Amino acid sequence: MTSITGYRRPYFETQPAYLYPGYRSTVKRSPSRPLVLLPHTLSEVTGPVFGYDDVKPTDGDLTRQHEGEPIGERIVVSGRVLDENSRPVAHALIEMWQANAAGRYCHAVDDHDAPLDPNFTGAGRVLTDGEGRYRFVTIKPGAYPWRNHYNAWRPAHLHFSLFGVGLVQRLVTQMYFPGDPLLALDPIYQSIPAGARERLICRLDLDVGVENYALGYQFDIVLAGAKSTPLGI
Repeated sequence: MTSITGYRRPYFETQPAYLYPGYRSTVKRSPSRPLVLLPHTLSEVTGPVFGYDDVKPTDGDLTRQHEGEPIGERIVVSGRVLDENSRPVAHALIEMWQANAAGRYCHAVDDHDAPLDPNFTGAGRVLTDGEGRYRFVTIKPGAYPWRNHYNAWRPAHLHFSLFGVGLVQRLVTQMYFPGDPLLALDPIYQSIPAGARERLICRLDLDVGVENYALGYQFDIVLAGAKSTPLGI
């Protein structure tokens, strides 16, 4: 029987620790014993895959999903999805979700005392092109309280879920904005090893934006290797 080459495990000090006491929910959910790493099987290496036809060309513009214009600062977020050798990952599924400009999610369990926007659902998805590029048009999210500690507020961020070329090649992470003073106070961001956490901060890029319409931000995502994009959940 031919041996199966599995996916590479994360490099040392590229991912957040399972237990980070400042991030209170990790105290209960982190494992108390060493993990048992199971070998990847043929079914995991070869699939399952998602249906490409389910992603529509308009799914990446979160400002055009309703009859009216959403409230807030319009932004364009673009970048490339790369493997550990800096090669583009084509046709990767990227799902993105976020809070609105007031810092509230369009979700039943979000009880933050901030207004919902009837013209903003806060979720979209795209497929990378042949060069691994992706592009979202959306609204810059607001900060919101999250009860982790006294007067705790999450920095403005976007959530990303990437599936690579299959459902088991998944990365869930967050993108932050440069110069946000809440980053120094945020246990989720600070739980990521120094030197790796900066990879979650996007870069202002006026060439990505649209003149007189939206600012642009560049955010590349690396799926594996020593420079991989950390988990951010």
